[in-house]
Amino acid sequence: MKEILEFSGEYRWLSNFFMVHVTIGQLTFASTEHAYQAAKSLDPVDWKDVIECVSPGAAKRMGRNVTLRPDWEDIKLDVMREITAAKYDQHPHLHAKLMATKGMNLVEGNHWGDTFWGVCRGKGENHLGRIIMEYRDRHFP
Repeated sequence: MKEILEFSGEYRWLSNFFMVHVTIGQLTFASTEHAYQAAKSLDPVDWKDVIECVSPGAAKRMGRNVTLRPDWEDIKLDVMREITAAKYDQHPHLHAKLMATKGMNLVEGNHWGDTFWGVCRGKGENHLGRIIMEYRDRHFP
């Protein structure tokens, strides 16, 4: 089975750091990373602060300072599923690119030690890659 081992270069569009607007409810975010970081909080002030971040990296840093909602650990995977679906549902060109990966294993490989969402040095749960593949396989069985 062919694998995509990093969401960079020609596969940067798979990354949450890829700049593409996504609308969740009544809010529009500059990237899926922005949406995810805002979802950590129930406070509209935190949402505004994250939305105003100029880059996904800045949104991620801001997300470390939001008031964390009490149920976050219980819902964060479902939140990522919703945001991922919105990204590909709202952008047909990305949906088509994703469908072209049918049969490939998608691995969010990284060098910064994220073993929850990705894989670092051969270890990790690869939740982001798995969520994207779940979406793809549901839409292209």
